[in-house]
Amino acid sequence: MTKMVQLLNQTYAQTGNSTAMNDMGMREMQSRAFAKRQSQYLLIKSPPASGKSRAMMFLALDKLINQGIKKVIVAVPEMSIGKSFKSTALSQYGFFADWEVDDRYNLCLNNYQSDNSKTEIFSEFLREIGEGAPMVLVCTHHSLRYGYDKVADVSLFNDVLLGIDEFHHVSASDNNRLGAIIDEIMTQSNAHIVAMTGSYFRGDAVPILLEKDEEKFDKVTYTYYEQLNGYNHLKSLSLNYCFYTDSFFDALPDCLDTRLKTIIHIPNVNALSAETDKYETVRKIIGYIGETVNVDTDTGVLTVKTDDGRLLKVADLVNDDATRVKTQAYLANITERDDMDIIIALGMAKEGFDWVYCEHVLTIGYRGSMTEVIQIIGRATRDVAGKTHAQFTNLIAMPEASQTEVTNAVNDMLKAISLSLLMEQVLAPNVNFKPRSEAKPDEVLPIGTIIIEDSVNPPSKRALQILNQDSNEIIAEISQNTQLAKQYIQATPEFKNGLDADEQAEIISDTVLPTMLRIRYPYLDDDEIGQVQQGVMTKLLINNSGGIVEINQIPNDADIEGERQYIEQNGKYIDITHLPAAQRESLDPVNIIKERHLPYNVTIFDPTTNQDSRRTTNTTNEQFVKIGKKFINVADLPINLINAVNPFQRGYEVLSKNLDSQALHTINEVVLATRSTMTEQEAFGLWERINDFIARTGNEPNRNSNDAQEVRMAEALNFIRIKVAEQRNSQSNSEAQNNG
Repeated sequence: MTKMVQLLNQTYAQTGNSTAMNDMGMREMQSRAFAKRQSQYLLIKSPPASGKSRAMMFLALDKLINQGIKKVIVAVPEMSIGKSFKSTALSQYGFFADWEVDDRYNLCLNNYQSDNSKTEIFSEFLREIGEGAPMVLVCTHHSLRYGYDKVADVSLFNDVLLGIDEFHHVSASDNNRLGAIIDEIMTQSNAHIVAMTGSYFRGDAVPILLEKDEEKFDKVTYTYYEQLNGYNHLKSLSLNYCFYTDSFFDALPDCLDTRLKTIIHIPNVNALSAETDKYETVRKIIGYIGETVNVDTDTGVLTVKTDDGRLLKVADLVNDDATRVKTQAYLANITERDDMDIIIALGMAKEGFDWVYCEHVLTIGYRGSMTEVIQIIGRATRDVAGKTHAQFTNLIAMPEASQTEVTNAVNDMLKAISLSLLMEQVLAPNVNFKPRSEAKPDEVLPIGTIIIEDSVNPPSKRALQILNQDSNEIIAEISQNTQLAKQYIQATPEFKNGLDADEQAEIISDTVLPTMLRIRYPYLDDDEIGQVQQGVMTKLLINNSGGIVEINQIPNDADIEGERQYIEQNGKYIDITHLPAAQRESLDPVNIIKERHLPYNVTIFDPTTNQDSRRTTNTTNEQFVKIGKKFINVADLPINLINAVNPFQRGYEVLSKNLDSQALHTINEVVLATRSTMTEQEAFGLWERINDFIARTGNEPNRNSNDAQEVRMAEALNFIRIKVAEQRNSQSNSEAQNNG
């Protein structure tokens, strides 16, 4: 059985803004980054295909020509990405210089060059100075690590710009050499650093930079929403989950449409979702697609004939033989839509892989890193004529009570909800916070700008900076905490535990989030912790409710919470609530003006006090959220509504409506097991009573019973089942290792 569930579908306006160039040949993101070109340390957070490589070129050339930098080193995670930094004639688009890299110093060109050879060239590059000396080197992160250890002199990085592409590969952990190298270069030289990433989230929750280092970086953020909304062709992006029982091969007819340009990522042989070795997995997938009728000996590309007679080109990037190099070379030079139809990959075709025609990424089995999943999604979000929709499909096992891996299966499903939560935030218009005192009365603010009243208890600059720069990282941390997800799910109305859902969610947030924030930002005081928490919860509420709605997008007949109504008399406007009841009842509706239509800076007359006042609120800056059937001004969101937001409610609600009762029951049992105070000793001590109960009643004990003893036996039975499944899994893994 297979069940397809769509957890997210985002549409875009196709404004063309993110792809349009200015008179220097820069796209919107690149121009934003270039405005920060004087920064010694710059972190660019921008989605795939937004032009990060060329942004690095613009910044590097300005530093070489105008800022006294003598050399530039650009490091990428793998050789295939190095082609993005090949020599480029930027001047033909309006820039003041061209990007030129001598082939000798592009260490990503030759697949057969040894580490020793690359290390020697790296050392030569840094030590050669003076007129005619090379100025630009491109290498992998691996070569940077080896080269740095080879030169063993951090002073050689003085007056050097170090550019790190896909910066999320770095971490501050003790065993991350690249992270240690960056720390040494920052503390022991005057080097400049430009770091770029399309996904600043780490699945292992280890910080990418030490706090003392991260504080030194200026940050440029270009959101997924800005990128995708500014495309010319792509209209929508969806996140789909295909839940299967038995075998994922049997689910392929429901989730693999061979008419879509697709990348299939298969599971590692050691993953729980793997059913056979990687070679057999590829053979079975190709067998589903159709019959192989030809293999091109020059490229390794397979021609597969489908049951309905179509001929598809399929690339196998799983078999790690000499043919794969030919296939990679072919894929790197695709220029037409018909050059490729389906790519099957394992550990490849993710970050930096550029196949613009890809419109569907199908990932088999859950991926533990959100960074990896976001990179995978990015393969389908390139903008190209003829592609209007992109989709990500994750094929995940349906939890079954009989599975030895039931807890892991449930956790994978909860992580799917977590990913949809994070992507909902990432793909929505960015929410920024601005104090009222800093907003000019006639200023038209960007969409997503939330005005904070700061006349009383104003937010600190530190709290505002965290909200405007780190809120997605905080939400990512919430999303990746499976135990926290289980707590929030128990607080949803759909879970039906008999308790007040809003009150439970508020208790969880007030208990967990302040602790999380104090660990992340130990320098904040209690007021600032509260300000950040409320801001993050406000952003969650806004995006969980469908995002910001501008006043001109609200239908004229829609209700706005607390909206006033006016009539005009003698050039002044009167709130009709200030009129006598008889006069209000006799008003012609045609003459009533809703507050949303009231002109800016007009005179408001109050007949009850005989006083005039000026309307100073600029309605073009008012932002709304739709809650139920009403629109509420973001500035007027009730604090209890903000505090009671449940990040996981919508995702769980979608699952509860789409999964069958048995699957949902299995999920709920695993979730509830995390709440129980049951111990192993008590559980097995109740085993005899449980058997007696089943023999007497013919039913298992019910957790929802009014009998407290029956409830306790039900909790014990669930506890025992999970423990037995874990032991079977441990035994199975042990036997596999012994047999291997």
